Amino acid sequence: MSKKVKNLITRQLGERFKGVESVAVINPRGIPATRNNQIRRKLRESKLRMTVVKNTLAKRAVGDDSKIKGFDKLLDGPSAVIYGEASIAQLARLLLDEKKNDEKLELRGIFFDGEVYAGEEGVKTVSTMPTREEAIGRIVAALMAPGSKLAGALKGPGGKLGAILKAIEEKAPKGEEPAPAAPAAATPEAAAPEAAAPAGEAPAAGGDAAPASA
Repeated sequence: MSKKVKNLITRQLGERFKGVESVAVINPRGIPATRNNQIRRKLRESKLRMTVVKNTLAKRAVGDDSKIKGFDKLLDGPSAVIYGEASIAQLARLLLDEKKNDEKLELRGIFFDGEVYAGEEGVKTVSTMPTREEAIGRIVAALMAPGSKLAGALKGPGGKLGAILKAIEEKAPKGEEPAPAAPAAATPEAAAPEAAAPAGEAPAAGGDAAPASA
């Protein structure tokens, strides 16, 4: 493969990986053409795509500021990278379903949030994580439960609910300033005007009285 062709493929992969936050990797070797097409069709239905890559070029295509920087740890031998709009939990569950249909399918693992979940066990771990819809349901249920249950959910295994809350907060619209606090009510002493001295009140002690008019 010429250098010009390699550079072209690298640029194309870079465009495809732009904005991608998580990926899965499988071994495409030995997958019959018919089976390959079936997998791709299921992936498309979930807004996912699969790209067979040359490992060195795929690694080069990922920029330093990419959220999938480091996923090349999953690239070993023939590799097909799966990515798209579906949640990472949905992707993991889909791959496990395909594994049930074909025991020979090799799941290399999943990469997201800077972490590598290697092999089939790693994919199983990711599959237990909630999707966005499931996360919202859990939060609503926790908020409606007694405070002790909410605290327990936040401190639960892996702190998943806390991580979900953080993720939702990060996706909230930016630039919204908090409402200013209401000014404190003035105290009675500050609000009431100073009482005027009664008319004809005698001058303070020690002062000279004004002489009476003739």
